[in-house]
Amino acid sequence: MFSPSLALGLFYVIVGASMQRMTLADLRRYLRHTRRQLSAASRRQAGRQVADQLRRHPNIQAAQHIGIYLDDFGEVPTSALILQLLAQGKTVYLPVIRPFDQRLVFVPICMQQYRQRRFYQHRLGMLEPRGQRGRLVAQLDVLIMPLVAVDQRGIRLGMGGGFYDRTLAHAPARPYRIGLAYPFQQLALLPARPWDQALDAVVTPELITYF
Repeated sequence: MFSPSLALGLFYVIVGASMQRMTLADLRRYLRHTRRQLSAASRRQAGRQVADQLRRHPNIQAAQHIGIYLDDFGEVPTSALILQLLAQGKTVYLPVIRPFDQRLVFVPICMQQYRQRRFYQHRLGMLEPRGQRGRLVAQLDVLIMPLVAVDQRGIRLGMGGGFYDRTLAHAPARPYRIGLAYPFQQLALLPARPWDQALDAVVTPELITYF
């Protein structure tokens, strides 16, 4: 669909038969739009395939405490993976934005809570679990993260809020970090900013790439 490259802070993206020049903000908007154009069936299939890819991942098998996101904005769906992890006896946590410092803490959920969708909507639009005090990210074994794009070094482009980068940057220990992506979200090169927190692996419906 497109082949991005980075030059002087601009991305040159092939869209159809033409090449368009984009800023980082343009690229984020373009990829989010492309993601939203996927059919619900295509997204669900991608979610199932990603869950299957991770079924025997050694870091997942060894982990007990796993943080993961709810797909609220067209990200790779996590429903199949969450149900799979809960069925395997893992403790699954969802992120909650801490209001006083805008960092994430992670609240455990159970199968019943997830199936009944007992969540509330944050003012930014994402769903969050209710109630319990959350764990710090350093207490997780694995963190499964959403993304808008990822490059060949594992540099991740998020939605722009900086919640994951801010949280990980201040953590005394960091969990194994896995991003979930559609193939078109894998780019050659993204700008590496001082606060960026790289991934250890990215999983698409077709394969797992390690960094």
